[in-house]
Amino acid sequence: MSDGAEVPAVFTLPDTALTRCGRPFFVPDFADPCSYSVHLLVRICRLGRSIPERFAYRYYDAMTVGVLFSAGGLWSECRAKGLPWELSVGFDGAACMGELVSTGDGAAEWPAAIRLEEDCETVVTGVPLEAADGVDRQIARISRFYTLRQGDLLYAGCIGHPLPARIGTQLTGWMDGRQVLSFKIK
Repeated sequence: MSDGAEVPAVFTLPDTALTRCGRPFFVPDFADPCSYSVHLLVRICRLGRSIPERFAYRYYDAMTVGVLFSAGGLWSECRAKGLPWELSVGFDGAACMGELVSTGDGAAEWPAAIRLEEDCETVVTGVPLEAADGVDRQIARISRFYTLRQGDLLYAGCIGHPLPARIGTQLTGWMDGRQVLSFKIK
């Protein structure tokens, strides 16, 4: 880009990829291996395009813990062939979201800690590196290319490394000590 602005690394998912809290995730037959990553998920609350970073906090009103599943073999195959890899993360049910929690007045209400448990054992904990000002920055960058609409979801701030998805595992997500996500991998 001529103005020196950084082009965001973004991929979009179809609405069929979204699974609401409590519904199980079914590992598809083409997802071998299947893994997941934990994210801070932010809900967009108003229409906006070319949003300045200093006003980005006005464009989201809730957040939660999100889990994004990926089909590792398909991802590797697409990357090796130079193809888009959205199929490996955008398949039906691949994006799980917890119960949304109001952000109040924006960045002042960021979670102190996000935690994910597998069968009651903590496997991921922390605060996303891209939290607070990073989400505002992401919204400003993305809105240069896409009009953000009320209800859009931004999976931001990955926490930790991808983990293997094991059938029969119960995943439970916590934000500031409040359980916001719980589902089983089948």
